[in-house]
Amino acid sequence: MPSGKPAASPFTPLDFQLVLLRRMADHNPDLVEEARHRLGVSLTDMREANRRWQAMVRSPRSRSAASRYRSILGEPESVLTRKVGDLECEARLWPLPLWPDLRFEVLLAPNGGVWNEWLIRAPGAEAPALRTLDDLTPWSCTVDEAARAFAPARPLQGTAPTRWGLAFTAPDGQGVRRDAVAEFTWGLLQRVTNYWPEPVL
Repeated sequence: MPSGKPAASPFTPLDFQLVLLRRMADHNPDLVEEARHRLGVSLTDMREANRRWQAMVRSPRSRSAASRYRSILGEPESVLTRKVGDLECEARLWPLPLWPDLRFEVLLAPNGGVWNEWLIRAPGAEAPALRTLDDLTPWSCTVDEAARAFAPARPLQGTAPTRWGLAFTAPDGQGVRRDAVAEFTWGLLQRVTNYWPEPVL
């Protein structure tokens, strides 16, 4: 017999963007607030989307991460092959309206498990010019772009599964080289801190 309980509404690409924003609000609440207004949703909507996402991910009946993304975001815009060491992996890319020059990438291991899930620059989109610490503004670049621009960069463990860090040396606006740490959420730059008070000689 029907329980009379209304069926839950489907989790949509808009809801997923709110999940990404929720994590980014810890570092850049002003940017998140602006993005939320552009999407035309309330703070309550964002909290509810995050609550539903957490319940979905933690449910013992949850589908695999790969199928979950496909059910929410639809068919990938493109499917690419990426080499990770000696292994060939499948990369599935989806567009998100909030960041038209980026794509949400899910990287699948040969066994079908999800190895990584983050924002990357869209194929063919122009990458930002990253030359100094001043160029590293919030949401300006992805993990890969910063790592390439300021190689050799050392990966750092993030404070949550969706966060990454990079330690590297780069010139400041006056050309003085300094050690710095860049923090990323879902692959997108959130902030840069100088953890060494003196110039690097």
